[in-house]
Amino acid sequence: MKLLSIAIIASFLTGCATSTKTPVSPTAAATPIEIVPVEAASIETFYDYQLYTAHGEPVSIHALPIALANADVILVGEWHTHPGIHRFQTDLLRVLSKSNRSVALSMEQFSRPSQTIIDEYLASEIGEQTLMSQANAWPNYESDYRPLVELAKHNQLDVIASNAPKPTVRCIGRLGLAYLDKLDATERNYVAENIDTSETPYKEKFMRSMHHGNIDQTNKQYAAQLTWDATMAESIVDYLESNPNSQVMHIAGKFHIENGLGTADQIRKLNPNLTIAVINPASELMTADSDANKSDMQLLVLSPPVRYVKKENRMNAYKHLKVRNDDLQCQTDTIK
Repeated sequence: MKLLSIAIIASFLTGCATSTKTPVSPTAAATPIEIVPVEAASIETFYDYQLYTAHGEPVSIHALPIALANADVILVGEWHTHPGIHRFQTDLLRVLSKSNRSVALSMEQFSRPSQTIIDEYLASEIGEQTLMSQANAWPNYESDYRPLVELAKHNQLDVIASNAPKPTVRCIGRLGLAYLDKLDATERNYVAENIDTSETPYKEKFMRSMHHGNIDQTNKQYAAQLTWDATMAESIVDYLESNPNSQVMHIAGKFHIENGLGTADQIRKLNPNLTIAVINPASELMTADSDANKSDMQLLVLSPPVRYVKKENRMNAYKHLKVRNDDLQCQTDTIK
């Protein structure tokens, strides 16, 4: 089931046989536009990308402001640090910013406590180094997210620090959702009000992806994972309630976005009337009826390199993560 009507998207395919004026959905635009066919770009370097529909037809990024005009939320998944994906995200925000509809950028990479800092940066009240240090920017901010934030700043677009604070989520991963009861009112407001860990396809997917640890600890880790999604979704829905005529482009890791699960599910729970479009990266095209392809569009890029070949290297990396978590300080005195 597609989240956004593919009939709308199909009107803007670039694989047409001739250059004709194709009528646009009346809900998307009042007048027809001319579609100029182009060939799909070749994917040869990590900077290259080509967008396709779920059916495998190439799409021009310049058609997206109209093709996605009915979407209230555009979810763009990423393989973190992939230059082609980050290039696409910037290109997409650029074309959306030139449309007639107001657009805001929502980012997994910043958490709610940083919203004031981001607003100050967008208003040129602080410099970039202050932004990065006080907003706890990711280590790859300058290479991967600076172009997006600078584009938003130049075009006076809102940037939503949508995520929950990482220390809080890590403590949930260790102690479970009971940890939230230890937070004061301010800290609690940085996390989604409702986090429902009942059985869903997303939970099944997460559990299948975990190959270590006991079931109790894995359930706590899922609660942490869902805290990200629920908080990002709530941040987006809250923004749209205050800005009902706007469109939100949200960027987050592929797992949060793919197949319309994760963040999309949480958005639908909060406001089922919102229309959501999902764009996810892929290293090879999938057919529309594939269980692995439930996105509205596929972003074809080169596959990331294999992280580990030798098992011992992978296990050493896990040990490093465990040592990092050993330094985590959580309020535990009444949590059972």
